Amino acid sequence: MTSIGFLVNPYAGIGGPTARKGSDDPALAAQARSDGMRLTAPLRAVRAMTALVQMYPSVDILTGPGGLGQDIAPAASILPINALSHSASDTSALVAGMQGKVSLILFCGGDGTARDVAAANVSGVPILGIPAGVKMHSGVFARSPERAGQAAAAFLKDPDQPVELVEILDIDEAERRSGRLSAQLFSVARSPVARGVRQNPKAGGGDLLAETDAALAEYVRRMEHGCLYILGPGTTMGALKDRLGGGTLLGVDLARDGAIVDRDLSEEQLLMALADGAKARIVLTVVGGQGFILGRGNQQISGRLINRVGIDRIDVICASDKLNALNPQELTVDTGDVALDARLAGYWQVTTGPGRRQVVRVVH
Repeated sequence: MTSIGFLVNPYAGIGGPTARKGSDDPALAAQARSDGMRLTAPLRAVRAMTALVQMYPSVDILTGPGGLGQDIAPAASILPINALSHSASDTSALVAGMQGKVSLILFCGGDGTARDVAAANVSGVPILGIPAGVKMHSGVFARSPERAGQAAAAFLKDPDQPVELVEILDIDEAERRSGRLSAQLFSVARSPVARGVRQNPKAGGGDLLAETDAALAEYVRRMEHGCLYILGPGTTMGALKDRLGGGTLLGVDLARDGAIVDRDLSEEQLLMALADGAKARIVLTVVGGQGFILGRGNQQISGRLINRVGIDRIDVICASDKLNALNPQELTVDTGDVALDARLAGYWQVTTGPGRRQVVRVVH
């Protein structure tokens, strides 16, 4: 049996650019349907399936109706669903119908989708995630849609390829919106062993090292007068924001002339802040254990925003221990804009201490 189960959560990721910290709220999906909100998950699913079919043109695909997969793979065999609910139950019904019929389930979504897939996957079919959500702390996701498609093709070509158990993590979105992280291990799942393809589970943040704290103090002293600073989320950025009067831990904030001037902004709000041609810089840190600097939890800092600010005006601050703990030792970008990701790839200088930089490879 070499067929693949393919499913898409079309509403995955919609809470990212709008600063909602997640997309699990059913009201958000309803709003997306009524407002014609731009959906990014289907586009990411197309990228993955294009890579898959290029490597394995004869693949047999089993998927769901409409936006659950058929729209992206119209030649696939369709599993009927009696009553589409536009909710997690659609995912559960599809995964249940795939049991015993496929050798791999390739799904497109975020941590909430991964939880639903794992819960309904009672026979333990290997699963692999196309990253399309806001959070994606789980280790089941590929580092990019293309890598997901390529890894799926490689697994189907070699059914004896080994699998390993990976963690399915998720957080309480209500807690996250109030600025508190509460990550939990929900289950484990079997996934193809593919070195360098899947991301690592997110590692928790620790105490700031003295050298990082000193680096933040130096960064504040060197801030340009009149420049807008777009400050990403995370513990390191939270400490930087504290030096500027206090901002959000998990949101994207704005600072100017040594003070926070706006908090927890969406993509559109950030673009509006730059509408008058204001000079700006983007300041980021690294997701511990995963190495992502763009595309995980900070989708408000979109391709449009980066192109507006300029890729040469992005600063990354991270403790050297966190960088050295990465495996592989590289940083990753996944903005959703393939051309931009290619331009961002290369070697970046990361600030690790006062007057200290570490050169790290950035991949996409």
